[in-house]
Amino acid sequence: MPEDGPNTAIKLPKNDENLPFGPLGKPLGQSPFIFGLTGALGVLTAWLIGQALVGSRSVIMLIIVSLFLAIGLNPAVEALHGRLISRRWAISLVFAGVIGFFVVFGFAIVPPVSTEMGDFVRAVPGYVSELLANPTLKQLDNDYQIITKLQEYITSGGLGATVAGGILGVGAVVLNAFFSAFTVLVLTLYFLGSLTHIKEFFLSLVPRSRRDRTGLITDEILKGIGGYVAGNLLISVIAGVVSYVFLLIAGAEYALALALIIAVTDLIPMVGATIGAVLVTGVGFLQSIPIGIACAIFFVVYQQVENYVLYPKVMKRSVDVAPAVTVIAALFGGALMGVIGALLAIPIAAAVTLILREVVMPRQERC
Repeated sequence: MPEDGPNTAIKLPKNDENLPFGPLGKPLGQSPFIFGLTGALGVLTAWLIGQALVGSRSVIMLIIVSLFLAIGLNPAVEALHGRLISRRWAISLVFAGVIGFFVVFGFAIVPPVSTEMGDFVRAVPGYVSELLANPTLKQLDNDYQIITKLQEYITSGGLGATVAGGILGVGAVVLNAFFSAFTVLVLTLYFLGSLTHIKEFFLSLVPRSRRDRTGLITDEILKGIGGYVAGNLLISVIAGVVSYVFLLIAGAEYALALALIIAVTDLIPMVGATIGAVLVTGVGFLQSIPIGIACAIFFVVYQQVENYVLYPKVMKRSVDVAPAVTVIAALFGGALMGVIGALLAIPIAAAVTLILREVVMPRQERC
């Protein structure tokens, strides 16, 4: 048997006709380097997707709010559509009502605010004269030259730069809010028009054997969200009307604007009614002490009636969620997404409760 030497030829396996360049080697997927590279690419892809979601969170929020509003307004559209009105006309009427509410709100709020701002600007010289005549301020000015420094600050342009920066900041906020509101209205209109097609599309992604049951659960969830929005709007309208009647009887100025503030803030779960009551009561105290005291007593009594009588009766038919779950959901929603999260939390909690009751619990019982 010949010994292997440096000149001994190495016999290679005969090439297959389908493999002209030799037999296949070891798969690259089993290499530790390829495994690590694939894992790193997966982590990098997940990180990029997360950054994209974080960067577009404002757009995602607008889409969620628009879809929520579309689902909430859909029962009104269906009710009008059932009265021999085409769905397009029903959507137009409901949307016109929404826009009309914002127009009325603007016309009720802007004139009082403009009047009060004008009165304040005209009263500023008198306030300055009273301050300059104050003995304490005179003594402080003699000790620390406050008025002299204030005059230097004004003449040097520092006040103008600060005011200009503030005006630009406020203008940017107002422009952004207007753009967001317009975007929400347009998206809500599109979602209302194609809500049925959107639901059918997502149901087509479900296996056919489970599609009917999933469709029934989806309809129940949409019905609960629509009932919650309608109930919340009804409670807010009642709060606004009752507050308007009370403010008229109490003789408060700008009763319509204050009542609209109550109606809008009452949409916010848990704390909205309190915020509106504090604002309106503060305005009442600015007008006169008796009106402020009357507002404080009225809102304390009305909130008890709303929380323990009105709210349970209105929401019992639409959102079947335990009170503790409602509070916890609103707290988590507010902590995660602010006011919008608090608004969305309760119907989402109702949807999760329904899924647990109709899907998870029956499976647990069969185990």
